[in-house]
Amino acid sequence: MPEYLQVLLRTMFAFFMLFAAARFLGKQTISKMTYFDFIASITMGAIIANLSFNVSLKAHYLALSFIEFTLIVFCIAFISLKNRKARKLFAGDPTVVIENGKILENNMEKMRYTLDYLNQQLREKDVFNIEEVLFAVIETNGTLTVLKKPEYRNVVKQDLSLAVQPEKKLPVELVMDGCIVHSNIIQNNLEASWVESEVKKRGLHLSEVVYAVLAANGRVYIDTYRDDIESPVDQEPSV
Repeated sequence: MPEYLQVLLRTMFAFFMLFAAARFLGKQTISKMTYFDFIASITMGAIIANLSFNVSLKAHYLALSFIEFTLIVFCIAFISLKNRKARKLFAGDPTVVIENGKILENNMEKMRYTLDYLNQQLREKDVFNIEEVLFAVIETNGTLTVLKKPEYRNVVKQDLSLAVQPEKKLPVELVMDGCIVHSNIIQNNLEASWVESEVKKRGLHLSEVVYAVLAANGRVYIDTYRDDIESPVDQEPSV
């Protein structure tokens, strides 16, 4: 068999080997990534690593393998975009692990998903009592989404019928490291003189400002190099 054909077949075989391993190991192993993202990242990284330092392998073979794998990833992404069944096959489905305060052990076992990891992810969502959870879902990228029962959800202004000031734009960074960010000033139809006047209102010089941002509500937040905190709660040791 020609060597070029061997490279093409081995790359295809490597892809499906990784895909099978990722499906077998479950979502906990690939947290923050879908199965497809996991395979693409691992394989492309391995090919490039070998291209960089493995002198026993011919560079043009590795380049061919990399190009083929890139095309495989592109084709699968395109097919998944057009076909729901393909998207389900390569990305997987979300899995419910808690329903109405009850842990669904069978679903967790199928994913090789441990109670310790579930509790960790719940704490990251500020949930310390499973009885508060209406639904908890492991998404296709391994992250946990939590919907609390109505009586445990945070109250928002809409619940209290309070007036809300509309916000129609993102915060704008005005100053970074003592320098005005002129590109942001121009894009948002602001003036550098206005920024300087906002700084002077607080009795400061521009060189004293480490960071300043115009919030969506129109307020200007300014942080200075001098924090005037005598005993910081946490301080990194000097190198």
